[in-house]
Formats: sequence, structure tokens, C-alpha cells
Amino acid sequence: MNIVVCIKRVPATDSRIKVGADGTSIDDSQLEWIISPYDEFAVEAALQMKEAAGEGEVTVMTMGPAESTKELRTCLAMGCDKAVLLTDPDSGTRDAHTTAHALAKAIQGLSPDLVLCGKVAVDRDQGQVGSLLGGILDMPCITEIKALSITDGKATVERAGDSGTTETWTVSLPAVLTTTKGLNEPRYAGLKGIMAAKKKPIDEQEAQLGEAALTIKSLELPPPRREGRIIGEGPEAVTELVRLLREEAKIL
Repeated sequence: MNIVVCIKRVPATDSRIKVGADGTSIDDSQLEWIISPYDEFAVEAALQMKEAAGEGEVTVMTMGPAESTKELRTCLAMGCDKAVLLTDPDSGTRDAHTTAHALAKAIQGLSPDLVLCGKVAVDRDQGQVGSLLGGILDMPCITEIKALSITDGKATVERAGDSGTTETWTVSLPAVLTTTKGLNEPRYAGLKGIMAAKKKPIDEQEAQLGEAALTIKSLELPPPRREGRIIGEGPEAVTELVRLLREEAKIL
């Protein structure tokens, strides 16, 4: 199988985010960058399928600045065969529509049997790129899968339904699937993989960007939470609590 995995370089989840001096971007001068955690499930799924088949190729792809080679090298060390970097120094300000179109143009040239993405990038938390890729590439798309098997050119997946039940779907390949927690346990890159990754190719090409569908006018942090109040203890505090919920919070 020829599998393409799309990943995103994001700030570490414990980062303290600051708005940049321009007021429209984040200040990335002190940030640590990682692979978006949900994308790691996609990488692991691709590697497991290749290993089970005993053949195939896994290409990892991202759109970002030149520094994104670090995250791509991590995927190569895990076992991916090659990587594609769509260079875009301003990728952090791109909308999902623009990003998906740029990725799709590069993916089309690879003619994959399967495209995998994490269900959402943890920086913007929008979850749009995978679904958009399915539409642009004219491939069936199933989101947030938690089980996957490939048989006779078809993918059978499980995902959580809206009512809390488990849904099972089967689609013909090629297809786009987005992954979520529970699908697998991503591996760590060992020393042998890290050394091998240094010799694997990274194809750097300029991202083909169309017209932006979204423009960021300004960014600001949410206001700090107000400090809590202690209104009393025990049953005696209930009457006052109900009054405050009704008259101040206005939620009763």
C-alpha cells in the first residue's frame, strides 16, 4: 500500500501562549514544537499496516516553515519511508481551506491508496483539514476512527456515533481517514531508527497556496477567570448559593 500521512507541527500542549507584537499571530520565540498528538496515531496506523502487509510505502507530509523538518525526521525515525515538506513560513496563519488545498495538490502527485490525518490539530482545535481533503481529492472520508482493518481494497473502520454507540463503516480505497485516541499506541523512535532517519529523503517544495478563505484581523487571550468566592459552609450556604445563581449568574 502507498500511504500518505499528514501531520502538523504545533506548540507543546503545556506551552504558555502569548500574542505576538503584530496582534495577529502568536509569539513563537520561546515555544517548544511537537507533532500534534492525534497525528501520531495516524503515523502508527500507517506503519502497522505496512508491517502487516510486508510491503508498501509510508510518506509523511506537512506544511510549515523550514524548521518542520524536525517533526518529519521524528516520523522517519519511527519508520516512515520518506517525507514531504511544503514550505510556508506563514503556515501558522493559514486557514483550513488553504491548508487542505495545498496538501491535496501535493498528495495528488503521489497517487496514494490511503490518506491518514489526526482528527484535529491541538493548536486551533478545528478538525477541518481531513474532511476537506476528502472532498478536494474526491475520496470517501471517515473521521475519528478508533479501529481500522484493510481487506480486498476496502477499509473497515469503527468510530463513536453521536448517541455514544459504535458505528462500523466500510469504504473502498483510496480514502481519507482521520484518527483518534484508542486506535493504537504510538511507538517511540529507537536509536537505530533515529540514525536511519538521517539518510531518508525529505522532499522540500514550496506550498502551492491559493487565495485565502480567512483573514486574521486580531488575536487576544481570553480574560482571566474571576477568583472564586466562599459563601458559607454546609446546608446554611444553600439559600445564598441559589440566590447568587439566580440574581448574579442568571443561570437559574
